[in-house]
Amino acid sequence: MTPGINRAKTWVLIAGLMGLFLLVGNLFFGQTGLVIALVLGLGFNLAMYWFSGSIAVRSTRAKLVSEREAPELHRMVRELALEQGLPMPEVYISDMMQPNAFATGRNPEHAKVAVTKGILQILDERELRGVLAHELSHVANRDILIGSIAAGIGTAVSFVAQFALFFGGDDDDGGANPLVVLLAWILAPIAAAIVQMAVSRSREYQADESGAFLSKDPEALASALRKLDVASRQVPPLASVSPAQAHLFVVNPMAALKGRGITSLFSTHPPTDERVRRLEAIGQRLRGSGGTPFDQ
Repeated sequence: MTPGINRAKTWVLIAGLMGLFLLVGNLFFGQTGLVIALVLGLGFNLAMYWFSGSIAVRSTRAKLVSEREAPELHRMVRELALEQGLPMPEVYISDMMQPNAFATGRNPEHAKVAVTKGILQILDERELRGVLAHELSHVANRDILIGSIAAGIGTAVSFVAQFALFFGGDDDDGGANPLVVLLAWILAPIAAAIVQMAVSRSREYQADESGAFLSKDPEALASALRKLDVASRQVPPLASVSPAQAHLFVVNPMAALKGRGITSLFSTHPPTDERVRRLEAIGQRLRGSGGTPFDQ
């Protein structure tokens, strides 16, 4: 799947989420109620978007590191940022042992890239470079903003469903229809959460693909993901990280608690095996076209 198709899929999902919001809202409320719910939902999540950088840094106990303190890490981040045409982000290291990394910030000018001590211990330079390319792709693709929009609409759907529980809709007799109210209250937030998580998974695929072409070494990111998937299931989840922040990380920081089957619909990250398969396919295409890892 090409980056363009992934972008289109993301916006189709967001349009579907907006359609669900309008459907549920129109079922119970007029235009005023819809506007109030949407403003509240978007307002809350855009506030979270504005402060996402500082929240993520605090929750992982990450510390800003200078180039003197982490020269190799700074070098890799600077090279990739220049290649992508991004300003140099702030670089952080968390003392947490779960191997992970994240990028955040409301725009490229306020971006932060962080890695944990755990990831520095298990990845080699190529693999770490692939992970950093993935994270900088999130910054370049404005995924924090896209995720906030999806979360805002999803929150608005939940607001409308909660309002409906108390106020209900009007049936033919002018009273509330208890069955419709109950179904909407139960199903609408679930449907919104499923679509919202699908948006998150779509952005992860996009960052994998963009990062693979940025680093010109998709196999390195694939190798890193394999290691991180195994290690993240063996190390306790990041207790200080809320589920709402899980989408920021290269692998799910709560992977040890992640379920299988239908619960995967609510996962912020795609299956690692599928991510690796796609990255390996990109590597085959690069080799087939004469490209090789680290070609500049």
